[in-house]
Amino acid sequence: MKKNLSAAERNALIETLRSRFETNKHRHKGVNWTDVEAKLKKSPARLGSLYAMESTGGEPDVIGFDKRSGEFIFVDCSPESPKGRRSVCYDAAALASRKEHKPAHSAIGMAAEMGITILDEAEYRKLQSFGPVDTKTSSWIATPDDIRTRGGALFGDRRYGHVFTYHNGAESYYAARGFRGSLRV
Repeated sequence: MKKNLSAAERNALIETLRSRFETNKHRHKGVNWTDVEAKLKKSPARLGSLYAMESTGGEPDVIGFDKRSGEFIFVDCSPESPKGRRSVCYDAAALASRKEHKPAHSAIGMAAEMGITILDEAEYRKLQSFGPVDTKTSSWIATPDDIRTRGGALFGDRRYGHVFTYHNGAESYYAARGFRGSLRV
């Protein structure tokens, strides 16, 4: 992940985020862009994470504001699972368990490197409430420990007009499965 953005990269990213924010007001009713931009300019490390989300195809946008913490919540809002984060297994243990045909990375490991958190099922369903995503792809979602300790992991998608949560072996990976993340700023 690129930690230190140049002034030009920061400005271009903020402009991209502003444009997406203005185009998709239904995702963040009651949130003012001026407040978001002020917070972004005070958070260079978070800008690096947003840059990573953007550069891997996530199309991050604000989907909420946490009144308790005073943080804006950014989530990957791309129509399909981010292209630069596909063909990954679930986590490091799953990656280590593969003896051959290992993927290049894991969803949890890549998210940690980017400084973001993989969406859980509730967050994934909230994202889907803003409009259909993952109609041709699927996304790994945070998996409860009792499922993960048994070798499984969860993923979600939208088919037939409904949001589904499924299970798969955590070591599996597919060209059409990636992951979506969130970041609080």
